[in-house]
Amino acid sequence: MTEQAQEFSLPNLAAGPNPFSLADLPANVSFAVVLFQRDYYCMNCRRQVQRLADRIDEFRERGAEVISIVPEPVDRVETWQETYDLPYPLLADPNTKAGNAYDQPVRFGVLGRFSDLFGRMPEVVVVDRRGTEPTITYAHKGSSAFDRPEIDEILAALDELRVGA
Repeated sequence: MTEQAQEFSLPNLAAGPNPFSLADLPANVSFAVVLFQRDYYCMNCRRQVQRLADRIDEFRERGAEVISIVPEPVDRVETWQETYDLPYPLLADPNTKAGNAYDQPVRFGVLGRFSDLFGRMPEVVVVDRRGTEPTITYAHKGSSAFDRPEIDEILAALDELRVGA
C-alpha cells in the first residue's frame, strides 16, 4: 500500500504546536503514526491512547511520532488531555475533515455519518515522511470498536519500513 498522505491542520491539545499539521513534525521524524479515534466516549479509544503514551519511547526510537485525532470539539478533547496528560499530539477534528480525508471507516450509512457514536470506526495509518512526498505505507481500518491493531503490530510495521529503506 502506498498512497499520498493528506495534509491537515487541526487544534492540538497536547504536545507540539497548536494548530498541528504533519508538516510541523521535525525533520528527524521519519514516520507519523496517526490514530483516528471513534469519539469522546469510546472506552477502547481511551485505553489505546493511554497504552500508546506508556510506550511512546518505543515509537520515538523508531523515528516515529504518534498523533491521535478525536472527531470532537476542542473542549471535549481537552478533557482527554487533562485526564491522561498525553506526551504526543492530541488533535480535535470537530468537522471530521481529517478523518474523511483518510477514509476513516463509517458504518450504518446515513445514521453513521450523522452520529459518530454509532458509525465512526477506529483507523491507524503510518505516514512515511522520508520521500519527497509523504505517503501512507500502512493502514488498519477497523470494522468494529474493538478492531484496532495491537501496539506490537504497529511497531513491527515500523520496523519493516525501516529495514526496507
